[in-house]
Amino acid sequence: METRDGVAFERTGHVAEIVLDRPEALNAISTALAVRLAEVCREVEADRDVRAVVLSATGERAFCVGADLKERNSMSDADLLRQREVFKAAFRGLLHLPQPAVAAVHGFALGGGCELALSCDLIVADESAVLGLPEVSVGLVPGGGGTQLALRRLGPGRAAELVLTGRRLDVEEARAYGLVDHVAETGKAREAALEFAARIAANSPIATRAAKRALRLGGGVDLAAGLEIEDNAWRTVAFSADRQEGIAAFNEKRAPVWPGQ
Repeated sequence: METRDGVAFERTGHVAEIVLDRPEALNAISTALAVRLAEVCREVEADRDVRAVVLSATGERAFCVGADLKERNSMSDADLLRQREVFKAAFRGLLHLPQPAVAAVHGFALGGGCELALSCDLIVADESAVLGLPEVSVGLVPGGGGTQLALRRLGPGRAAELVLTGRRLDVEEARAYGLVDHVAETGKAREAALEFAARIAANSPIATRAAKRALRLGGGVDLAAGLEIEDNAWRTVAFSADRQEGIAAFNEKRAPVWPGQ
């Protein structure tokens, strides 16, 4: 797996793994890393053979501690604004992947690191994980989607607590809050995330993409609008080759071979 600008990437079968690989900086998000992450997300989005994505990280101490504040220390206001657009593209690229994405979190996942995890559909964390959005403690607000994604995942009260206090949650608190979906043994988050991704990838890629879209779009609308979104997702898959193959495989008692069309 080759690393470029702090991001490594490989595809095994139908699962793509994106790896944050700046362990010497606790995988802090530099400008170069953000540019490369956006590039990789575009590559994954365009690859029709990818059915599920895992976002993981190297090093023992941290998944990602957020923006590289050492790099920002010498930035002018104009530099910061330019970097802002680069960061938005990186977070948006991950959030808008059409394939289901699973975050594999270990150690510190703070600020932008927590937001990267929130941009995925499922968050798997090991027992060492510590998550939080501490931006207010350094005079900022979460800018990688944290306020909106936490609100949708946790509800207004818990999102407000997390964002306004900046406090950190250990993995059990994070699971109780709904910030983490599955807890793995220490050192096993990546393995567990890859297992989830493999289970997703075994299903119809047309169906999983449509289901993800319905889940994402339905989060901020009323029930009637949400049911319309669901109906559109159903219509997308109901007349597809994948649906035909799924029914045939069920009746023939065999594993489906998804056309993905």
